[in-house]
Amino acid sequence: MLYRRFGRTDLQMPVLTCGGMRFQQSWKDADPVSFANQRNLEACVERAVALGINHFETARGYGTSEAQLGRILPKLPREKILVQTKVGPEAEPKKFLENFERSMELLKLEHLDLFALHGINTEERLQWSVRPGGCLDAALDLKRRGRVRSVGFSSHAVRSPVLVNAIRDGRFDFVNLHWYYVNPFNEPALVAARERDLGVLIISPNDKGGMLYKPSPKLVRLTAPLSPMTFNDLWCLARPDVHTLSLGVMAPADFDEHLKALPCLESGEYRELVATIERDLREQYERALGRDWAQTWHVGLPEWQAVPGQVNVFETLRLYGLAKAFDMVEYGKMRYNLLGNGDHWFPGYRADRLDGQDLSACLKDSPHAPRIPKILAEAHALLSGDPVKRLGSH
Repeated sequence: MLYRRFGRTDLQMPVLTCGGMRFQQSWKDADPVSFANQRNLEACVERAVALGINHFETARGYGTSEAQLGRILPKLPREKILVQTKVGPEAEPKKFLENFERSMELLKLEHLDLFALHGINTEERLQWSVRPGGCLDAALDLKRRGRVRSVGFSSHAVRSPVLVNAIRDGRFDFVNLHWYYVNPFNEPALVAARERDLGVLIISPNDKGGMLYKPSPKLVRLTAPLSPMTFNDLWCLARPDVHTLSLGVMAPADFDEHLKALPCLESGEYRELVATIERDLREQYERALGRDWAQTWHVGLPEWQAVPGQVNVFETLRLYGLAKAFDMVEYGKMRYNLLGNGDHWFPGYRADRLDGQDLSACLKDSPHAPRIPKILAEAHALLSGDPVKRLGSH
């Protein structure tokens, strides 16, 4: 295993992390846990430890995950593991602290190494966090009392000033965010995090990073001789200010493909290969959609709140491009049909809410304004399916 300094926390963080979102028994935290599921979860933890992965991250909203980790983490040498959980901010800090205490009760630990305010995705949730006497002040008091060692936040926001403004608040030690080859649009947040020496954890590179555990044959061909998963690992970790990727494993073998990135990182001889694959992907995208569209489709797009029907134009066009260029239709459908069902975690609606409405005003800054309504209709026809409910509740 390789390690990187996790920003101003000064922790040595493994570049691969064991994420606790997907190996738990149930999304309902009071559900009973079967022997088989608990044994599988513990086998994942044991495999992680054997690989040198000593960071385990979960959340109050991950169903039975905390309770199940609480059966094994206290058995490990405490000084050799890093444990993180996440609790969503609340309008009332008292409720936030009650949720924190419930997490600690389930994890059966005296302190956390890392504690995150979970899901600062909107201005409202940012203000619940950073206002005087808000949830961040409550978390920093826990830090002063030794209950937690470092305080950070997670966000699913993309292209949002909320994410950058939370970083610029200056009181957070680390951030969990989305950033991968198929969705690189949080670059301003990475720059802000580097300027303030925050630890950076990348959320869900396997799933939200392209459903890379089930890639399209075209994507497999384009990233050869690497797998799509290993390519994405190397693409992300090529940046020294990205410190770790959170792997939401479901079985001990789920670590294996990611391990292939480690010799490449250690030798430093992967950069030319990654650059070649990135060039091939870019050229394929341009062949499929045209160079002008490939280079500028995202320019001048409105936020979903400014679009008639609150349609998430940016996300719809992003998924459309991946589906057309790389045959990532299944991934596109999974993400697109969350629109309207993901609350603040995945805001906005699908393109069928437009119903012929005039988009000229909201698209006035886009160089592709005349084309976009037709492309949105095509994207809906390609990607629409049964609505998808986001896993978990927060």
